[in-house]
Amino acid sequence: MTSSRDPKVLLPPLPPQSAPILFTPEVATKGTTSAERSAPRPLFIFLPGMDGSGQLLNRQLEGLGRYFSIRCLSIPVDDSTAWADLAHSITALVKQELATQEAQAVYLCGESFGGCLALEIAAIAPQLVHRLILVNPASAFARLPWMGAASLLAPGLSPLLYDLSATALVPLLIAWNRVEPTDRQALLQAMQALSPKSAAWRLGLLQKFNLTTLPLTKITQPTLIIAGSQDRLLPSVSEAQRLVKLLPSAKMTVLPESGHACLLEKNVDLAKILQQQHFLYSPSHFPSHFPLHSPLHPHSQTKQPLSSPLSWIEA
Repeated sequence: MTSSRDPKVLLPPLPPQSAPILFTPEVATKGTTSAERSAPRPLFIFLPGMDGSGQLLNRQLEGLGRYFSIRCLSIPVDDSTAWADLAHSITALVKQELATQEAQAVYLCGESFGGCLALEIAAIAPQLVHRLILVNPASAFARLPWMGAASLLAPGLSPLLYDLSATALVPLLIAWNRVEPTDRQALLQAMQALSPKSAAWRLGLLQKFNLTTLPLTKITQPTLIIAGSQDRLLPSVSEAQRLVKLLPSAKMTVLPESGHACLLEKNVDLAKILQQQHFLYSPSHFPSHFPLHSPLHPHSQTKQPLSSPLSWIEA
């Protein structure tokens, strides 16, 4: 493995920040035509894993950019905000984006740590989120005793030991042969950008996350849960099954060969998965009268079908 300080593989720098921001990745429009770029498209808000950088979605951007206007969340490396405050600040950021966009829907996609954050946001602002995508959400973290021990040990690690522990964790996070070396390196750099104190804080947030305290009946928007069958970090398949039972309009799909950080894998195409699961809107089917901040379907306490022959792109 090359050095994490190799300038050839450094993640692109973001502007200095003292609070969470949403940024537009530069390559998000690659592969799209001018007509596609000018058409109103849903906002795709990506909430990253515990690294909080928002810069590990690169492998998915070209495919997603054909259907969405993409924004990625970046959380300051020294941020120590509680779940509720973090969810409220990101809700405000999404509203700001909608105020300047022609988007007619919001897709909220959370990976791992970001999956928990996505659930927090959908619970406090269900009218803002029209589609919810959870990728190996870390909502089972608190039920794993060794994870709790990690949150207690992390603050006492020296920078050297922390960097070494991050390096040792990478094989647990990825299906090694399915991730290109440059993407492995990007993951390691994003992890090592956090200080031991910040990592401990975010582990502590996961330890405190309690799905049963959220008003889950309010999360009635169609929800897709993506689980990697070869996740060696968390029991993602069983957790996806649990979430499907708890969320009124959820379904799941299992990636049989994928690990925890599956969006880094060269064979995983998130846009194609969304298409196969009938989870994409065609720009030509946007209802021009559709209000920005209302759900795409009536609220209900029962399971609703997740596809409609009039509005979904068929696989």
